[in-house]
Amino acid sequence: MTLALMWAGAAHADLAPADGPKHLAMRLVAESDTPRAGAPVTLAIDTRPAPGWHGYWRNPGDAGFAPSFAWTLPKSAAVDGEPQWPVPTTLLIAGLMNYVYEAPYAPLVTLRVPAGLAKGTPLPVKLAINYLVCTNAICVPEQQDLSLDLTIGDGAAAHGADFDRWRSAIPKPLDAAGTYQVKDGKLVIAVPLPAAAKVENPAFFPFGPDMVKYAAPQTVTRDGDRLLIATEGAPKGRIAGVLRIGPDLGLSIHADAGTVAQASDRSGWAAALLAFAGAVLGGLILNVMPCVFPILSLKALHLARGGEDERAARIDALGYMLGAVLMCVALGGLILALRAGGSVVGWAFQLQDPRIVVLLIALTFAITLNLAGRFEVPVPQFASHGGAAGSVATGALAAFVATPCSGPFMGAALGAALVLPWPAALAVFAGLGLGLALPFLAIGFVPALRRRLPRPGLWMERFRRVLAVPMALTVLALLWLAWRQAGATGLAIGVATMVVTGVVLSLGGRRQKRGEGFGWALALAALVVPAGLAAALTGGAAKPAAVGGDAFSESRLAALRKEGRPVFAYFTADWCLSCKVNEASSIDTAATRAAFAKNKVAVLVGDWTDGDPALGRFIQAHNRAGVPLYLYYAPGAAEPRVLPQVLTPGMLAGLK
Repeated sequence: MTLALMWAGAAHADLAPADGPKHLAMRLVAESDTPRAGAPVTLAIDTRPAPGWHGYWRNPGDAGFAPSFAWTLPKSAAVDGEPQWPVPTTLLIAGLMNYVYEAPYAPLVTLRVPAGLAKGTPLPVKLAINYLVCTNAICVPEQQDLSLDLTIGDGAAAHGADFDRWRSAIPKPLDAAGTYQVKDGKLVIAVPLPAAAKVENPAFFPFGPDMVKYAAPQTVTRDGDRLLIATEGAPKGRIAGVLRIGPDLGLSIHADAGTVAQASDRSGWAAALLAFAGAVLGGLILNVMPCVFPILSLKALHLARGGEDERAARIDALGYMLGAVLMCVALGGLILALRAGGSVVGWAFQLQDPRIVVLLIALTFAITLNLAGRFEVPVPQFASHGGAAGSVATGALAAFVATPCSGPFMGAALGAALVLPWPAALAVFAGLGLGLALPFLAIGFVPALRRRLPRPGLWMERFRRVLAVPMALTVLALLWLAWRQAGATGLAIGVATMVVTGVVLSLGGRRQKRGEGFGWALALAALVVPAGLAAALTGGAAKPAAVGGDAFSESRLAALRKEGRPVFAYFTADWCLSCKVNEASSIDTAATRAAFAKNKVAVLVGDWTDGDPALGRFIQAHNRAGVPLYLYYAPGAAEPRVLPQVLTPGMLAGLK
């Protein structure tokens, strides 16, 4: 059939003159036109079929042939591996199944840029591509020469939005292996997938021949936490390919021979309930994480006042819970909306923006001044007077500031939420807020616990001053983060925000000491001026991470695994306090370094401070919604071992 199609193409060669327009319009695009020396850069072959024509996937199916690529690159530059292909579509013609693209698409490749090149060094890239392009009646072989002139520079992204869209169409790897069984000429492939994960118009596309019969009908059914693909085929080894789960959405899967159990009546409710329970437990544990301590101190100060009647205590507890739940649901809903639009974001995504960090500097510095007695918060009264509105504000603030943390159970639960239908996903985020509020719910509804709280007295004013210390340390940490994300400009704006906030709040505090109100003009200035300063921060020179290993890239990981080296890969961010605690206590220690050196364990570090979308996709592929993520690749192992989110030195020293 392929020969017949080629003959038809030769008979209609006038349809595609060598120097005329092509039926597949192509251009070579780099994610950064100024890549850094020694750092990989992603290239895209932006391809747009003419109306009525189609190009072919890496496996063309029963007819056609896959494109071939010939690269001409500068010395020491190289293309890593095979191109990454977006999810194709099926086209059945005369009983022959074709895997094709009828709409615009873009295969992606990774270019390894040589190290040691000076800024301004030209980096010419050329690609000769041969391919077949067809309609439903004829096929034409075509050839194009594409070129791209790059220059060594700072690695600034030039086509970020395009690459986010193109990457979203690349199938995500599914870590868990499937199983297939052949019985009576029928092939059944069982693919592990959470029961509540949305699947639309599924289809399986094998990477190679002799796996499935291309044109055979496929029936995909849900069985609890797995999908069952029934078709025809007689594979002799591992099956690998792409499972389409929605428009331009797919999973890269593999399956080994085994026994596929019969379908059951298991429900997707089990997966959703398990994720909800994990989120509640994770939120509860957040109460003892260091990043939540400063905000919890505000509520502790109010509870220590005591003397509330039963009704007031319950309203206070319910208000705190409502604020925490609403904030978690709002953040979760925003994450889901951004991801639906093609962005790669995860938990604590807002802290990847230095402008949000500047606003947090203003907020935490204001709380520090309040605790130090410089002024009293006029509205809302969450720092000193309680009440329903104040409790809601305190709960929301606690949940917002808790986002840099990701403790045990929480990472897996939020990762599962990202593949659940949106109502179930929002319920999981609500569970996180509920877990965060559980201690105060217990105090509000159990009088015996309230009676154990200290009675009010003069000590409370001293205690309030003491609580200003951790808040001041939080301000310093945020200033450091602004410097890390946006360089000297970020630090300068952060300091300016503190100065303006301090002046405005001190003026208001003086009015209060004279028995006057804070003043609405000053209150408005305390909100508007920091927002204006934050808006002026458009970016800067982010500081490179100081890490005890090589910067993570999938190509570097693949090279190390090919060498047979054990690999410890960890993903961190400057705004993630849980990450920093683990690094100080367990990773960046003499004992761990000695153990890794003895066992020749390679260390790769993924710094997600600025929200690198490539790292975000890798983290997402391992069913996590954010950092920290710790992976250990043992030599010869097919899949990594996912380590707990709370590490111990002994745990890492035992890796071999």
